[in-house]
Amino acid sequence: MTRTVLVRVLVVAVVVLVLLLAAFWAVQRRLIYLPDPAPVPAAASVLPGAVTTGAPPRSGGFATRTPETMAEDIHLRTADGLDLGAWYLHPAGRDPAATVLVAGGNGGNRAGRAPLAAKLAQAGLAVLLLDYRGYGGNPGDPSEDGLALDVRAAHRFLTEDRRVPPGRLIYFGESLGSAVVTELALEHPPAGLLLRSPFADLAAVGAESYPYLPVRLLLRDRFPVKEQAARLHVPAVVVAGGRDSIVPPSQSREVAAAASARLVEIPGADHNDPVLLDGPELVEAVLSLVPR
Repeated sequence: MTRTVLVRVLVVAVVVLVLLLAAFWAVQRRLIYLPDPAPVPAAASVLPGAVTTGAPPRSGGFATRTPETMAEDIHLRTADGLDLGAWYLHPAGRDPAATVLVAGGNGGNRAGRAPLAAKLAQAGLAVLLLDYRGYGGNPGDPSEDGLALDVRAAHRFLTEDRRVPPGRLIYFGESLGSAVVTELALEHPPAGLLLRSPFADLAAVGAESYPYLPVRLLLRDRFPVKEQAARLHVPAVVVAGGRDSIVPPSQSREVAAAASARLVEIPGADHNDPVLLDGPELVEAVLSLVPR
């Protein structure tokens, strides 16, 4: 091979590499965030009880009470002007033992978390199921900064509208949502923090899926869960699957150690197995954080 041919081959290889990296840079958020953007049904059709969107919590509008819980369709206003749909469950006719702010993972929408919310409500807890921008019919496009604004809108609703005291507020983060609530906890510490299948940081878990790319150099969103968890001083529980094929269990263990959290590792459980979605171990882990 002559020098001229070799130079041409190297130039082509460099151009191809640059194009691949540019393509990854351009589409990376489509690979990270996998929302179901379809509008979700009214809470009343999925969860026990019903209150019209925007109605007062215990009076006004149309309301059908059940012996256990009530469900509301609510709207959250973000600091950058988006209106996000969400669901709020609370016990009918009594105060909840605590309120759980649920931040979902990178896929689906809040309808997929309805069984978890129903079980927590049956245990006497109020639950806010948040959908991020771009999820569940909500406007906007997801990003690390955007999700931080979204979860703060949910926090404001609970603490200002429903006047939930911080000492009765629990954050629940599912996978990517673990990063969202961990960052929130630095600014607004809760009574307890439940992290389900957390990763150390987005680059660390991204490298598992794309080992051939310099993920850490290319990522626009970082989500440094382990680093932020180490700065927290709140009761915390980490729940992980022993055979998680998306977030390595070793990363969840690292987060648990950094946060000085109790680790609940479920043997044989993969990332989206039912036991990690709304299983008894997960529900019990949340209840263990309820202030006594």
